Amino acid sequence: MFRIEWKTLRMRLAVSALAVGAAVALVPAQPVLAQSAPNRQGGNLPDFTELVEQVGPAVVNIRTLERARSNPGGGGGGGGGGQLPPGMDEEMQEFFRRFFGQPLPGVPRQGPRPDRPQEEEARPRGVGSGFILTQDGFVMTNAHVVEGAEEVIVTLPDKREFKAKVVGTPDKRTDVAVIKIDATGLPAVRIGDVSKLKVGEWVMAIGSPFGLENTVTAGIVSAKARETGDYLPFIQTDVAINPGNSGGPLINMRGEVIGINSQIYSRSGGFMGISFAIPIDEAIRVADQLRGPSGRVVRGRIGVQIDQVTKDVAESLGLGRPQGALVRSVEAGSPADRAGIEAGDIITRFDGKTIERATDLPRLVGNTKPGSRSSLTVFRRGGTRELNIQVAEIEPEKPVRRAAAPEEKPKGSAAAQSVGLAVSDLSDAQKKELKIKGGVRVEAATESAARAGIREGDVIVQIGNTEINSVREFDAVVAKVDKTKPIPVLLRRGELATYLLIRPSR
Repeated sequence: MFRIEWKTLRMRLAVSALAVGAAVALVPAQPVLAQSAPNRQGGNLPDFTELVEQVGPAVVNIRTLERARSNPGGGGGGGGGGQLPPGMDEEMQEFFRRFFGQPLPGVPRQGPRPDRPQEEEARPRGVGSGFILTQDGFVMTNAHVVEGAEEVIVTLPDKREFKAKVVGTPDKRTDVAVIKIDATGLPAVRIGDVSKLKVGEWVMAIGSPFGLENTVTAGIVSAKARETGDYLPFIQTDVAINPGNSGGPLINMRGEVIGINSQIYSRSGGFMGISFAIPIDEAIRVADQLRGPSGRVVRGRIGVQIDQVTKDVAESLGLGRPQGALVRSVEAGSPADRAGIEAGDIITRFDGKTIERATDLPRLVGNTKPGSRSSLTVFRRGGTRELNIQVAEIEPEKPVRRAAAPEEKPKGSAAAQSVGLAVSDLSDAQKKELKIKGGVRVEAATESAARAGIREGDVIVQIGNTEINSVREFDAVVAKVDKTKPIPVLLRRGELATYLLIRPSR
């Protein structure tokens, strides 16, 4: 199965000693036809035989090979040189290595011994699934199925085998890849409309779990738009998906592909009733770019780090309900910086589309063509502002720098002590380092401030909806706030901004 790298979903995968093969995942499908839906008495269950006959010929098995250096006469498999534990075969070893990035239990990772000759040999690397997009041999699968492979073998249901070429650069962010085989007149799948997908409708999956080709499983759509990453709202199903299903199609009752089986939630390495599929509309968008002149996916960026807006912060700032994306930092010289976006802003709309959750923003920006101009709505200090921004092309994130050390010792005051703080003015050098106009540095945090998570070295730039530029302003604002209610504080920690709430002592 694909190792989940998205920040918003932390799937714990514990593999049992009985697991075999390569883990994968499957997901929801299109709405069930009315006449196929089961009635309340349990009759008229759907018949999938026609769907299998229709779609089955377009589903392929994918094997990958890699060149491995081996020691003639040396022990064990997998390039490690150790013996497999009793009852643990090479398929199980591949399962651990490929899909969980873990060594075998009891088998240490070892390098080749310098005193023995090394030879290269092709060895199996993994098994997955895919489906034929076009009659001239374009096949869609998961990026993790072909990642790092030196040879890709595609087996059709009629047992014909082809060496495949990876098209462009597989997209790790969405886990989508396209490969090409030299054949024509192939049976191709039909693409469905994900927007019409309904929770509760029947769906079907075809793939090669544990290497068992053309295996059919079925279930229902459990949820839509399940957040598991920056760029993908997944389809969740209860279709049985196991190692080897990765890259196979999720099919609705009209025989249309509406997803690519990609992930499972498992504590055993096998199916546990929860699987996820990449929506086909997102996958086709990626595939079109991979097949284009550049051979890679181009995404937009605006140069901000964001976080969720909590209910407490939204209410305390007057936003009403938790929505939008909280800007924690703005990259210097980025489109966001040039557009006037500030740390602490809450982006509520992008190009006229509402940002309900923070994860909506990277998806919308990423799908925007670099160089185009877009509109932004931000909530700042109790009001909204409209900004225009020119989207750039995405690039690696820059490392976060720490704030400069203070030049002055804390200057206590009664107002600051009332909320458990001691603060000092920032020097010009510190302001320049942090790229801010004002604020006060926290020299000590105790009691309610410490409980809120404020710590020494933080820089407070706003209390409530009021900017803070000096200790004097800080004292004046703190003296007036209602200390019987939570006090929202916007602070900078290094280059990141966040809101914390100082709650009254109980």
